[in-house]
Amino acid sequence: MSNLIDKNSAYIEWLSDVSKRFRQTQIKAAVAVNSGMLQFYWEMGRDISTMYASARYGSAFYKTLSADLRKLLPDVKSFSPTNLKYMKAFYELYSDAEIRQQLVGESNELENRQQLADESEATVVVRPIEIANIFLIPWGHHILIMSKCKKDIDKALFYVRKTVENNWSRSMLRNFLDTDLYEREGKAVTNFSDTLPDSQSDLAQEIIKDPYNFDFLALTERYNEREFKDALIDKVENFLIELGTGFAFMGREVRLEVGETEKFADMLFYNVRLHCYVVVEVKTGKFDASHAGQLGTYVVAVNHLLKSEDDNPTLGLLVCKDMDKVEASFALESSSQPLGVSTYELTKLVPDEFRGSMPSIEEIEAELS
Repeated sequence: MSNLIDKNSAYIEWLSDVSKRFRQTQIKAAVAVNSGMLQFYWEMGRDISTMYASARYGSAFYKTLSADLRKLLPDVKSFSPTNLKYMKAFYELYSDAEIRQQLVGESNELENRQQLADESEATVVVRPIEIANIFLIPWGHHILIMSKCKKDIDKALFYVRKTVENNWSRSMLRNFLDTDLYEREGKAVTNFSDTLPDSQSDLAQEIIKDPYNFDFLALTERYNEREFKDALIDKVENFLIELGTGFAFMGREVRLEVGETEKFADMLFYNVRLHCYVVVEVKTGKFDASHAGQLGTYVVAVNHLLKSEDDNPTLGLLVCKDMDKVEASFALESSSQPLGVSTYELTKLVPDEFRGSMPSIEEIEAELS
């Protein structure tokens, strides 16, 4: 058999194809099982909500129901009182979205349908694909979302969509829930709508947050700008996670030769979703209008020196400690380059008296060795 495998390349290719098809079947089966279970939880939550609203079972309802279900289905672990309450909450959270029973096989068809209804103040409008997304993420993710979003369906659907798009693990979802991504995404001051095509401006606005949460940095209370930038690069993986999906780090203090002058951009990224370079400047003080002019110059330089014909226009992002949004809006309105201004939050600061006593990474590693 081993000789056959060594000598017959067609057999090897077939064997590889069999392996891939088996894995794909496993994934499809797992998705189908998860969607079927969520469909059951949805229906169970609907029944509990209807019964609980129309009858008075008392405070022991969930405990009694759990015990009765376990007698009938002793091998099933999903009927704890707490999980039954989550099923009811699951149904009630999304019931305003007019969710019908959606089978897994309908998900492809849903993508091609139009929006369910015209948006009104009284009705929550959800695209069919968002409804399908609800049945695509694990139950543990839903519990986190329900616990954080309560009855805010728009917020819940936002995290459902992000989980599906980015394949977030439960820990990643918990991180973004804890840092209030929903409230921050797309909130930066920008001029994208005036400087970019419609097809690009909406997505560009979406990927820029305000404020950015940099609590993963370990800095003293009186940190300076150099320390701040060093810390961001030292934690570049955390920085990329906070920036969002699609960012790739290209370099720090990137040299840009403009005529006979050298300019150095703080950080350069490439965003694969927007297919463009993103120049990031960091300021530890308050926004000043002159910052927009400096950043705009870097953006133009990157367009001339680095951007290819296949790339979209370069974006500029200024992240500062504080800003007057009116001043920032006026400064960006005067620029012809696509720029955004955001602030950052940094709440976990070490008192200055510990500055000299904080061990370095090398010292910690040496001690562990």
